[in-house]
Amino acid sequence: MNWYVLYTKPKWEKKVADKLNAIGIEAYCPTVTKVQQWSDRKKKVEVPLFSSYVFVQLEEKDRNAVFAVVGVIRYLFWLGKPAIVRDLEMQSLQHWLSGPDDFDVEVTAWQPGDRIVLEQGMFKDQVAIVQEVKQSSYVLVLEALGCVLRVERKGFKGLNV
Repeated sequence: MNWYVLYTKPKWEKKVADKLNAIGIEAYCPTVTKVQQWSDRKKKVEVPLFSSYVFVQLEEKDRNAVFAVVGVIRYLFWLGKPAIVRDLEMQSLQHWLSGPDDFDVEVTAWQPGDRIVLEQGMFKDQVAIVQEVKQSSYVLVLEALGCVLRVERKGFKGLNV
């Protein structure tokens, strides 16, 4: 059985994951806790880590079963085939999300175009290309996974390759 990535309607990630699990398809919607600011208060809310993405584990022959759930749009494709996420990557993601929220701070001087190896978090040991350096964050491209990440600078670690 492989892990596949589903693209969902915006803001439907948790609903889709719940409905897929209810019909017997193993689905995982990674979430993080975020402080949301309203005009009169702040509140901690649980939001999906990846907007509009849900991971499902199933056999290749059962891939069409997910379309029975409202909110599923399509599979994410990589190089003309449905994107498959390795079990090790899913385990790393789940392990990282179950850990503490804060990390040690380290100042780095990366420039756009630098190739780095991530030293921590769910994408530990993955090679990334620095696409953008902002005052409070980095934009990284993980070519092996076909995704772009925005990472807060506070506590983020990586090594130049």
